[in-house]
Amino acid sequence: MKKILFLLAIAIVSSCSSYNSIDSFYNAHKNDDQVTAVRVPRFMLSLLGNISPEMKSLIGNTKDLRYMQFPSATPERTRYLNQQMNGITGSSFLEVYRKNDNLNRNVVSIREKRDVVKEILIYNNNTARGSFLYFKGNFDPVKVREMANNEEFRELGDGLINQYDIGTPKEEPKSPDGD
Repeated sequence: MKKILFLLAIAIVSSCSSYNSIDSFYNAHKNDDQVTAVRVPRFMLSLLGNISPEMKSLIGNTKDLRYMQFPSATPERTRYLNQQMNGITGSSFLEVYRKNDNLNRNVVSIREKRDVVKEILIYNNNTARGSFLYFKGNFDPVKVREMANNEEFRELGDGLINQYDIGTPKEEPKSPDGD
């Protein structure tokens, strides 16, 4: 009986640790230099649905939405970030789309429960900049695959940046007297 309880405890701990991988990655890197991190509150999700009709149907079922953009300027940093994302998606996510080009990555992974997609993780890294977009909710698997193949998630990431006006830093206008 003790062995069974011990194995059960190990299984619970290991399942929780993989589930919290997104949280761990987000929390570990949100304070890094040149990182943009957005966790969209539920009341803001309806605004993001205005990007396109497809996005509106996706956003309507979202309970948690996060986006992070980070520098990936050296090959070592790119390898490190790619390895971290592979670790997150490794055993608990199902890859529905992957494009590798040397160190460049474009990966869409999902976590399913029965016939519903519960989580979507989109990871992109072009060796200059990396990003991930994470959704948690209830989603149609056919629609998710279609959106992944049509690269519509990239549009959502760009739309999220525009919605929050977090693209490129803007310089403050200077007054004529130099203040």
